Amino acid sequence: MRERVVVLDFGGQYNQLIARRVREAGVYSELIPHDAPIERIKGDSISAIIMTGGPDSAYEEGAKACDNDVFSLGVPVLGICYGMQYIAKVFGGAIASAPIREYGHTQIRFTDHPLFAGLGGVVWMNHNDSVTRAPEGFAAIASTDACPVAAFADDKRKVYGIQFHAEVTHTQNGQKLFENFLNSVCHLRCDYSAANLKDELIASIRAQVGDKRIIGALSGGVDSSVASVLVHEAVGDQMTCIFVDHGLLRENEAEQVMQVYHDTLSLNIIKVDARERFLSKLAGITEPERKRKIIGEEFIRVFEEESKKLGGAEFLLQGTIYPDVIESGTSSASTIKSHHNVGGLPKDIGFTGLVEPLRMLFKDEVRALGESLGIPHELVWRQPFPGPGLAIRVLGDVTEDKLAILRRSDAIFREEVKTAGLDRAIWQYFTVFTGMRTVGVMGDQRTYDYIIGVRAVTSTDAMTVEWAEIPYPVLRRISERIIGEVPHVNRVVYDITSKPPGTIEWE
Repeated sequence: MRERVVVLDFGGQYNQLIARRVREAGVYSELIPHDAPIERIKGDSISAIIMTGGPDSAYEEGAKACDNDVFSLGVPVLGICYGMQYIAKVFGGAIASAPIREYGHTQIRFTDHPLFAGLGGVVWMNHNDSVTRAPEGFAAIASTDACPVAAFADDKRKVYGIQFHAEVTHTQNGQKLFENFLNSVCHLRCDYSAANLKDELIASIRAQVGDKRIIGALSGGVDSSVASVLVHEAVGDQMTCIFVDHGLLRENEAEQVMQVYHDTLSLNIIKVDARERFLSKLAGITEPERKRKIIGEEFIRVFEEESKKLGGAEFLLQGTIYPDVIESGTSSASTIKSHHNVGGLPKDIGFTGLVEPLRMLFKDEVRALGESLGIPHELVWRQPFPGPGLAIRVLGDVTEDKLAILRRSDAIFREEVKTAGLDRAIWQYFTVFTGMRTVGVMGDQRTYDYIIGVRAVTSTDAMTVEWAEIPYPVLRRISERIIGEVPHVNRVVYDITSKPPGTIEWE
């Protein structure tokens, strides 16, 4: 039976990272709302529970709580930040507002406990409250100058708590804590790998679909590509892929998609020209969430119409992945942005059900699965492209003139990144039509034209990113070419915001 760790989500900003770190350590994990019923938490198997951080104060009325039967399931429990404070509350410890609140890098002192083997002496703190007295049966196993109980342990009951955030890269060797917990405390095999999921996922697709027909929503991106090849292996000609050219694609992308998927991957694929349709629906729309929902609904309507032309299909295949689900909101976490294939879906769709085989995988896991399916390396490792396309890279209302400027600037940027040999080092890179105009001087004449934003980030799973440190000579070349070759642009700016606090896309 598969080893499975449940990460109970109490609403903290780093919670998805905890689930990611557990998978990196070789154990399948699920991020589940804190108030989920105990039956869902137990599932078919459970190996450990991790309680996340959150914005509440554990001692206040109405603070988030879980079914405390989780402590009676016979599996180890680890609480992080609020999770630690919640454990202290349940077991009779004391929590109070900290006299000195800790934020950022903090020096810490560990006892000789197996949970901390290999960790560095600097951790990332982000808390207003602290455990002031460990519960009976718990021993303090770490401290800082401002927090005498920075971690505690009850080795007999295998319940642990840490005040710091081991899941973020700011904690020195923080990944070791998850490895230690899963190996030394939980004694798990830690043999999970997305690359080995192929047979399991194919069997699951066959069980769900049976002999019914599927419409495959193929965008040309990594996620929909891997999902389509996976389903094709599972049910073959029962699936027809629909590629919708919505007019929001990059330069020459529609032609490239059809060539790769029809000629290289031999998928049964139909191209639908819906450019005028989508742009008319988006006319005058400036609010990002509204754009996403319009695009999500219109995609569905196109798929419904094409399905009817083909004689009908019961299922719709989507390349939904785990970050899409998390960022579109849960009962514990707020909506960051509605993804067109999750929060952007209309309530009424003309299909019996959705087939989403990648729904529980992170981006790098999708890539590993794609490699195991034999998809060409260059396709598996192409940079991500959002389903709503360039609509969310045009700030404000979307017009064909703005899209033309954006396409050309984006193509120049991608050419220069590739020429510099940085296309594999950078996770994602693109330009943004900001809609803002500034005064400039070109050819000894005053100009009043648009600003193009340049965005490039490094990441492994898109849940957290750092801005890419592109060499200055490359940035200079990018700026010179965009201003020199793209009409109506007189300024280029580089976005140096990480995630969090920002997101990868501007909208």
